Amino acid sequence: MAPVFLGTHFPRLDDKGRLILPAKFREQLAEGVVITRGQERCLYVWPRAEFLRFTERLRAAPITNRGVRDFARMLSAGGSDEVPDRQGRIPIPSVLREYAGLDRDCAVVGAMDRVEIWAPAAWRAYQADKEQLFADVSEEVLPGIF
Repeated sequence: MAPVFLGTHFPRLDDKGRLILPAKFREQLAEGVVITRGQERCLYVWPRAEFLRFTERLRAAPITNRGVRDFARMLSAGGSDEVPDRQGRIPIPSVLREYAGLDRDCAVVGAMDRVEIWAPAAWRAYQADKEQLFADVSEEVLPGIF
């Protein structure tokens, strides 16, 4: 069964740019993670097996499609394959910290099949911007789910 990540946590990066994963996520991420650029300037942290499932679907898309090529490049170019240490820490490469605007504080968000890492101000702004859309979700937005 695929992991499900829920909740919002606010850990800090240490002086070496490592993030201490929330305790409730550690077991599901213990075998290794892939950290990549996400959309909206956050980072995606995938369990390695889930990342492989996702990329298999991406590989099935036609490489002749410019959007597919662009997405695959952006997703993988800054990617980093990591294994959490015994304290549940993962290093966040500087190029990814810069991309997401991470300094010291982080918002770590469960996003069902992955974890997202946001700069706290960006996460608050995103939530404020999307709250009404979430409240208004309807059959037209998510057919067959609600």
